[in-house]
Amino acid sequence: MEIVYIRGREAAFELQAGVTCSCDYNTSADHRELAHSQQLLTGSIYSPGSPLFLPNGADMMNKLTACLRAHYPLFGFREVITPNIYKRSLWEKSGHWDNYANDMFEVRGRGATGVKENADIGEDEVFGLKPMNCPGHCLLFASQNHSYRDLPIRYADFSSLHRNEISGALTGLTRVRRFHQDDGHIFCRPDQIEAEIKKTMDFIDLVYGDIFGMREYRLVLSTRPAEKYIGSVEDWDRAERQLKSALDSSERDWTLNEGDGAFYGPKIDIILKDAHGKEHQTATVQLDFQLPQRFELKYDAPGKDGEDLSRETPVLIHRAVLGSLERFLALIIEHYNGRYPFWISPRPLKILSVSQKPEELQHIENVAAELAGVQAGKARKIPSRRPNIQVEIDTSARPLGKKIREAKNEGFNFIIVIGPQDAEKGGLVLRMLNQWDEARSLEILGLTLGPDGLAKDPKNIRTNARDVRAFLEKLQDEYM
Repeated sequence: MEIVYIRGREAAFELQAGVTCSCDYNTSADHRELAHSQQLLTGSIYSPGSPLFLPNGADMMNKLTACLRAHYPLFGFREVITPNIYKRSLWEKSGHWDNYANDMFEVRGRGATGVKENADIGEDEVFGLKPMNCPGHCLLFASQNHSYRDLPIRYADFSSLHRNEISGALTGLTRVRRFHQDDGHIFCRPDQIEAEIKKTMDFIDLVYGDIFGMREYRLVLSTRPAEKYIGSVEDWDRAERQLKSALDSSERDWTLNEGDGAFYGPKIDIILKDAHGKEHQTATVQLDFQLPQRFELKYDAPGKDGEDLSRETPVLIHRAVLGSLERFLALIIEHYNGRYPFWISPRPLKILSVSQKPEELQHIENVAAELAGVQAGKARKIPSRRPNIQVEIDTSARPLGKKIREAKNEGFNFIIVIGPQDAEKGGLVLRMLNQWDEARSLEILGLTLGPDGLAKDPKNIRTNARDVRAFLEKLQDEYM
């Protein structure tokens, strides 16, 4: 299918070519400058508001999704894959076309006019790029028969979303047109609502607090809009009461944002501040009685007083833990000020040569291969939950001190220095540069090398490639 855009607002991505950053970790961070200096992403006038991720940035995005995937089994989520475009009739069914059309991109396939007379529904229509996954997940639920015993059913989805933001609103990674969301939808019985919302809040607290150390987030309850909402006031009041109950039981302070709910239901939003004090919505929990009714979703429920099974409508809970991965990436770039924990770092390790002697360069190649997973000339299996270690090499004929300063400014967590003596003895020197949690890293290094391994200089360790790989894998496991 040939995709042709027929409506959109033009704007350049706010990441200017030529922006530089010295990675001074004592200054206020700006994710756009750091993203440029650390070669994470770029933008283009040919797709305004849609970041193009370079390998370093793609590496961080992949690690964010891998982190969430690792925790999905703990909270009962199964991942699904859904289309990026649907016909207009689906968006009319869901209510998006009437209530969200100005924020959507219209697209059409080759030969499709969207105005064919006397056509069957869905035969020849304009398409819409999806701004949300919920209608597709409703289609998945409707594709199978479900018993009350099957519920809750929890779908998760990382596919890309598109929203037609106005040009003036586009800002770096925090406000874009194409983004990825750790989207999830829970189809449950009414009696399961409170428990599911509590589980979701626990998931959010685990990720923000235990993994990223971001415990100072704010909770906001957004209620029924004054206009452009679907469903009855009674349903909205019931949903708002249940979200208030969940917030009260969370034992966290929360505030009310009247009239700012989604058009299909009220929501709890998690608000984080960036390095400049500006607030951003990230995670969200939304309660929805409307879409299941519009899609005529049903499950088999036991009848009362010995009656036959009845057909009941499930409740839909929309949830995102990180929200927009692009926005969350911007916030952690600033939160860590370009100096990341090892597991998510785009530049974890760089090997530097002291000279250009052939035996030294050959040893560097051997060390890099072993750290990358090659043993005895053969690639080895890597546990799927643990990403491989990205290793960069600098064997240029420049002074070692200059290469070390450059690696530090580039944000590398560790460097390995290899000289002629190391090549002769099969060793190396491991040095810590920008590791986020140095104290804990030294503890793990001591557990790997033993007490004698840290005896002389704990930040300048003479060891070998095998022990370095064991140490770095333990660092990954500490967070992953």
